[in-house]
Amino acid sequence: MSLPPEKASELKQLIHQQLSKMDVHGRIREILAETIREELAPDQQQLSTEDLIKALRRRGIIDDVMKELNFVTDNVDQELPSSPKQPVCFTDRQSTLLKKTNIDPTRRYLYLQVLGGKAFLEHLQEPEPLPGQVCSTFTLCLHFRNQRFRSKPVPCACEPDFHDGFLLEVHRESLGDGTRMADSTTMLSISDPIHMVLIKTDIFGETTLVASYFLEWRSVLGSENGVTNLTVELMGVGTESKVAVGILNIKLEMYPALNQTLSQEVVNTQDENGINRPVCSYVKPLRAGRLLDTPRQAARFVNVLGYERAPVIGGGGKQEQWCTLLAFLCRNKGDCEDHANLLCSLLLGYGLEAFVCVGTKAKGVPHAWVMTCGTDGTITFWESLTGHRYIHKSTNPDEPPVAEQPKPLYPYRTVGCVFNHQMFLGNCQPSDSVEVCVFDLNDESKWKPMSEEAIKSDLGLTTVWEDQLSYLLSPALASYEFERTTSISAGNEEFQDAIRRAVPDGHTFKGFPIHFVYRNARRAFATCLRSPFCEEIICCRGDQVRLAVRVRVFTYPESACAVWIMFACKYRSVL
Repeated sequence: MSLPPEKASELKQLIHQQLSKMDVHGRIREILAETIREELAPDQQQLSTEDLIKALRRRGIIDDVMKELNFVTDNVDQELPSSPKQPVCFTDRQSTLLKKTNIDPTRRYLYLQVLGGKAFLEHLQEPEPLPGQVCSTFTLCLHFRNQRFRSKPVPCACEPDFHDGFLLEVHRESLGDGTRMADSTTMLSISDPIHMVLIKTDIFGETTLVASYFLEWRSVLGSENGVTNLTVELMGVGTESKVAVGILNIKLEMYPALNQTLSQEVVNTQDENGINRPVCSYVKPLRAGRLLDTPRQAARFVNVLGYERAPVIGGGGKQEQWCTLLAFLCRNKGDCEDHANLLCSLLLGYGLEAFVCVGTKAKGVPHAWVMTCGTDGTITFWESLTGHRYIHKSTNPDEPPVAEQPKPLYPYRTVGCVFNHQMFLGNCQPSDSVEVCVFDLNDESKWKPMSEEAIKSDLGLTTVWEDQLSYLLSPALASYEFERTTSISAGNEEFQDAIRRAVPDGHTFKGFPIHFVYRNARRAFATCLRSPFCEEIICCRGDQVRLAVRVRVFTYPESACAVWIMFACKYRSVL
């Protein structure tokens, strides 16, 4: 593959600068003079080119030059789009070449390099694995502002050979700032840390959570040239949270370089990190994109993740250790609280009013599960460990027994509190028995709000495409195809409940689903526009109009497919 003339000229200039920096020409002259003195026989008039190349290679100068230039292969270049939408991972790359990478020049990036590990004393006597031998490995997982990364697995050792680089995009997510390059002051206000999770995988494929660390990266904003080196001490988890596991050497570098660095005093005043976290911080609306179609599929996904109680050194009772969502997903197993937090986050993403319930099962065993509140008052329990759903029907213990009450099918006995990302409510009813509990969360005589957060105000925009409303259409499309395939009407209560909740009082919702057996987008859209129902949605007039569209392609053998498209809108009518 040939390079364009401008790229070839740029590459030549880069090589020339590097050769000048290394004083290669001077070193070559010295080696040639030495070679002539030592190897030129009296009867020889000159040395051949091959002899000179051998002399340069024998003295290591060619290897030194190639090591410093560190050429990037074509395969790596193909992985770097001009405007990357997904996180890009770099490995073993020099700073000078990184600056030449074809990245979006209007964005700000933080390049994090892991330069190795040391003092992992648990593996001090670990023998060096032979080539091809299966051994235990370390994997480092990173999460930063909706970007996820995973390093190459390296053999467990006292000094694990971590050498990976990750390019993290840094920008504000507020309206209008998405395409603006962040300056030092803007980045100082971004308090999101880089979450680093270290996972150990043994020779049988079992994973163990070794360490979880929140890296405060903003110290690089006050460093000279926007480059800083850090030594990160990783601590254990659970009962070993005060015991050091090992040390990672980290290098942080800003791209493009900062025009103005901040004083170290200003950066230090922004440093904040806590060990104890409120339970509400473990839950947040989580959208699974096109990976999960329906809330019930999300419950199945959480159900198949492994269950493992937090280990307790020396035995004893249950260890109260909750994992962040990243640590839980990286380890691929966790306790009932981890499952419940993840399921609640996914159900919130689907537009349901979901809460994590904390209480007990039979024999007083502590347990956590998920509850959703329907717009019609229906209370549904979701068991995150099994995927089962239970409808809760409260019984009044003061009423005379007209007939024998059916025994509840759910395994829950008591509930002490419920919470999600916005509120924490304590059960203050006379009895904490789930069977007689009334889940009217707005009644402060039954549920005492212990923590409140301001409700996010509406953006107040004119006609816009709303991503959340589009996401809520997925379950309906999946149900339509399931019904076509099996002739069975799939339960779609969660979709209807989510739409009712997403449409404010006084607003109207309209949806138009349509089915195709081809993937030609222009042809499909032209067909849609010929329908008066679709045209009514797209050309909707009203106040606070929000439009949404969702496409779902179901593939079958021989390139056959079923394509479902749904257009929708919600609005407040203008009289």
